[in-house]
Amino acid sequence: MNPMEVKRIFDLLPLIASKYRKDDILSAKENGEWVKYSVAAFTENVNSLSLGLAALGYGKGDKIANISNNRPEWNFVDMAMQQLAAIHVPIYPTISESDYKFILNDAEVKLVFVSSKELYDKIRNIMPSVPSLKEVYTFDRIDGAKHWTEIRNTGLQKSSSDPSCIQQLNAVKSAVREDDLVTIIYTSGTTGSPKGVMLSHRNIVSNFTACHDLPPCDYHDRALSFLPMCHVYERMIVYLYLYLGISVYYAESIEKIGDNLKEVKPHIFTTVPRLLEKVYDKIVAKGKDLSGIKKILFFWALNLGLKYELNRANGWWYELKLKIAGKLIFSKWREALGGNVKVAVSGSAALQPRLMRVFWAAGIPILEGYGLTETSPVIAVNNFTPGGCRFGTVGPVIPGVSVSIAPDGEILCKGPNVMLGYYKRPDLTAEVIDKNGWFHTGDIGVMEEGKYLRITDRKKEIFKTSGGKYVSPQALENKFKESPFIEQVMVVGENRNFPAALIVPAFPYVKKWCEENGISFSSNEDLVNNKDLKGRIYQEVSDFNKLFGKTEQVKKFELLAHEWTLDAGELTPTLKLKRKVILEKYKDLVERIYSGS
Repeated sequence: MNPMEVKRIFDLLPLIASKYRKDDILSAKENGEWVKYSVAAFTENVNSLSLGLAALGYGKGDKIANISNNRPEWNFVDMAMQQLAAIHVPIYPTISESDYKFILNDAEVKLVFVSSKELYDKIRNIMPSVPSLKEVYTFDRIDGAKHWTEIRNTGLQKSSSDPSCIQQLNAVKSAVREDDLVTIIYTSGTTGSPKGVMLSHRNIVSNFTACHDLPPCDYHDRALSFLPMCHVYERMIVYLYLYLGISVYYAESIEKIGDNLKEVKPHIFTTVPRLLEKVYDKIVAKGKDLSGIKKILFFWALNLGLKYELNRANGWWYELKLKIAGKLIFSKWREALGGNVKVAVSGSAALQPRLMRVFWAAGIPILEGYGLTETSPVIAVNNFTPGGCRFGTVGPVIPGVSVSIAPDGEILCKGPNVMLGYYKRPDLTAEVIDKNGWFHTGDIGVMEEGKYLRITDRKKEIFKTSGGKYVSPQALENKFKESPFIEQVMVVGENRNFPAALIVPAFPYVKKWCEENGISFSSNEDLVNNKDLKGRIYQEVSDFNKLFGKTEQVKKFELLAHEWTLDAGELTPTLKLKRKVILEKYKDLVERIYSGS
């Protein structure tokens, strides 16, 4: 099968079977050992699951949910559903019980696959509140629970006893069309109830085929996958890996990424800015622990990297120094990521340009891209073609997609990647897709040199002060996070007389600074109330304020003793701030800022 003949997502299976006879197309750790699945095993599991699901009465149009960490079983059930024209409803394993109820009822889910006992118990508990839900199967083996292999084994028995069932499955597959609904992905819900984004085969296939020549990788290479597959970003990327024959290794967890990078030695991975920020901060913290000539060399190389420009624009003398820095310092950065990384792709939120510069300087190219669940997801992405990358932008628009900037600055998108609509919500669909087919992203941006898309803010996050001045919080927040003292920050001030901020200090760095300056403390609460620390962070804020107009500058702030987390409901699963949740949780602090007390 020619790559261009991939019309439905499950066409990837015969493609990889014909082109890439690999023993590790999918891999994950089980009981401390990497378990690898060949292309043949992948295909056999998928076909057996399809036959088993059909034998249980599931088929075209049935909604089947999948609540799991990244693992090969995720891929097996995903492709098996697709071959039956069932609708895959992937759900984050970390959302609230009320969100599970809402999604399962809204989608009228009939069957759920879950990964763990904790999730199994949660779904079993809410089953009485979900009339459509018939059964729950697990990926982990759990006492009293039905295991996914029971469905697979039913399919194997079916194919052994009735060879004609294979022809029947092929007939069902042949009837699936490019524009058929393949998945409903519920948005993370930064505001209000989650919305079900309906995507077709064409939506997603058009996206990974448009991006197929962007990574400098092929079937010899390995990818480490750790962003959630239930989000369209990682899901599309995994389809792209399969399309290119890249072996996919699933990380054990976010906490084990460092270990898994060293074990797998990947050539490519995707990430979000928050994780890159943490990697960078950890590297800098280690540099500060050095002494003597090692410390001098480290910060010489770091400062050199922060000045990096593409295409050798800094001249031969800079490039010579960079080569020396690469051998002495940056080689260790590359080793920490496994030593083989050809590219990392960053998405989901704005990446600080300084991070792109320093990682590129270190020989770890970061390609920043942009998109939404509603656009399957990629709209634009930096790439390795001549003139295909510019720091501070999300790169050129991908082939086959059109972008227009509305008079108010909103980014509009049109193309085969734009969703079918929101499930059961034609009213909301009409709000975002206009009569001419343009999808209104809700993001504000500009085209630089008519080629590079730069995102400046979220339309809904831009606020107006009581003086009528507009403030773009993301621009301020990204700058403030460049400070080693600041871990997280949220700028507030809608309908107030000036912008202010809630700041979470970078506690490991701050504690070390306090020790060096003879400041005693016993807890994070002690630290955020310390006048010396507040004064030092005020100095940082004041320095960054100079880069912004007077009406945009943060006049006051409050320090928080605890980091915002996913588990506390303050971050989305892709680590964006849930602004309304944070604002409500800390409304007393915000009032204190503006009351002047």
